[in-house]
Amino acid sequence: MSATNIDVTKTVETSDKLAAQLPDPVGYKILVVKPEIEEKTEGGILKPSEFLRKEEAGAVIGFVMKMGDLAYKDEAKFPTGPWCKVGDFVLLRAYSGSRFSANGKEFIMVNDDQIEGTVLDPRGINRAY
Repeated sequence: MSATNIDVTKTVETSDKLAAQLPDPVGYKILVVKPEIEEKTEGGILKPSEFLRKEEAGAVIGFVMKMGDLAYKDEAKFPTGPWCKVGDFVLLRAYSGSRFSANGKEFIMVNDDQIEGTVLDPRGINRAY
């Protein structure tokens, strides 16, 4: 499978527009939006909508939108501080967390310790099959 091309700008814009309409995470939960996947291949071919949906659903990259009030507050568990912050692209396990959709987008509530890494440029990072 070829690399997933994430539309970074569209992902950030979508999260900004939807943030007020979404649930606020409580406790140690983090609200993550699945990335917007570019609709065309590098060669300019449109990807089928079902293919886009599957790429988004299985994506291992997410964009941190909101954090619960207790996220990363456990100093014994996180002695070096938070692993991520609002506005970071993060690496997650595929299909982890509590998944839901709103306005046609997929979101996940994950525990603060389910973040596996931060990613400066998420384009081209996808789950290995």
